[in-house]
Amino acid sequence: RAAAIEQLTEWANRVGADIIAQNEGSDPAAVIYDSIAAAKARHADVLLCDTAGRLQNKKNLMEELRKIDRVIVLTKERRKKKVSRFIPLSIPNFEGNERKYVDDAIDQGWVSTGGAYITKLEEQMAGFLHVEKVAACQSGTSALHLSLLECNVQPGDMVIVPTLTFIAAVNPVHYQFAEPVFMDCDDSLCMDPVKLRRFCEKECHVEQKQLIHTASGKKIKAVIVVHVFGNLADMESIMDIAEEYHLKVIEDATEALGSHYTKGRFAGKYAGTIGDFGAYSFNGNKIITTGGGGAVTAKDAKTVAHMQYISTQAKDDPHYYIHNEVGYNYRMTNLQAALGVAQMEELPEFIKRKHSNYELYQKLLDGFELGKLLGFREGTYSNQWFYSLEIPMERVNGSLRDIITKLQERGVQTRAIWGLIHEQLPYQNAITYEMEKAPYYSKCILNFPSSTQITEDDIVYVVEQIKDVLMS
Repeated sequence: RAAAIEQLTEWANRVGADIIAQNEGSDPAAVIYDSIAAAKARHADVLLCDTAGRLQNKKNLMEELRKIDRVIVLTKERRKKKVSRFIPLSIPNFEGNERKYVDDAIDQGWVSTGGAYITKLEEQMAGFLHVEKVAACQSGTSALHLSLLECNVQPGDMVIVPTLTFIAAVNPVHYQFAEPVFMDCDDSLCMDPVKLRRFCEKECHVEQKQLIHTASGKKIKAVIVVHVFGNLADMESIMDIAEEYHLKVIEDATEALGSHYTKGRFAGKYAGTIGDFGAYSFNGNKIITTGGGGAVTAKDAKTVAHMQYISTQAKDDPHYYIHNEVGYNYRMTNLQAALGVAQMEELPEFIKRKHSNYELYQKLLDGFELGKLLGFREGTYSNQWFYSLEIPMERVNGSLRDIITKLQERGVQTRAIWGLIHEQLPYQNAITYEMEKAPYYSKCILNFPSSTQITEDDIVYVVEQIKDVLMS
């Protein structure tokens, strides 16, 4: 009996099962009743075993009741625990002075929206980007909102936006009671400049240096261009269109800190410094993080100073609380900035690792027919923040959700690209233009682990699991 119990326990551990009840002289019926109730609560299956570990037929439960010695419950939770490794999608990396600087900020007592680390981070950012001034703020979303305010976007105005992006790139347009006009992407996943030009030519006209949407008569004030996954959009074409049609350009560089052009008219220019405004994000999954936070820059340093002013409640006299404009609580805290200062020190190394990891993925996925690793625009040096696999869904079994679930069970965290924003409930009545590639890519792009601390062994494992799941 003891040997049988030991063998059964070993089997249960091996298959990822929990022994949650056993018959040790108590009423067998009570043991089974309690076990089934526990299994039901955990959405699990029940295996009824005799002393030797032989499974009993639940249909003949009453006949076999006296033989039952163990009740084993198979649980999904336990099976997940049995996975020997878990490789996350994109997590922060704190290898430098993060704790030192945060402790220093706490020791100094400067933990809120004032302090030396905020100024230090803004100076670091400005130096890195080769711009005159940067304003640290609460988030990439607030950076975009501040940019729209400076563009004088008013209720009833229009702003051209991508549909294939995170919804935070578009929501600030709604904050201004303006209307988004959704544009398709090209094969870079960024806004398609060919369709952007065609929209301006065919659907709009210019009156007194103002682009007007002909059908509605509404003013189109700006275009928000997202550098998706760190891949730079075609800024030469977009800036030409913006100049011709009198549009302000807001670069959403929330995913592209460090990406820059190496060739062409904008060689040496960083993402966020080419258009009129540039927004950055320091969310936890970005290439550097302040936990939550962002930054914004503009061509004119005076404009950046004004964004700093309205981001701190537009205080004209902080001692007597005089406010001459409507302000916002959009300022970054000194604690966040302390983390950011340390992260900025590591940014070049992080980008270097992103490139090294991408090259290994590229090598391992070369020739794989069920997944194509997307590249980055020629003539640029991308931060390669996120890696994307284009899957020919017609050639694989199951949906993208099925693939993600199976990889999760194997300890590999992945995600689908975003749901198209123009299909989301708040924006279903918005204007769209020639949607073709965005709907395609939204159904076949898989993002996979890209953290800066991922190991070569982890990358090999990720690729093995992706190939196995897609081929099964």
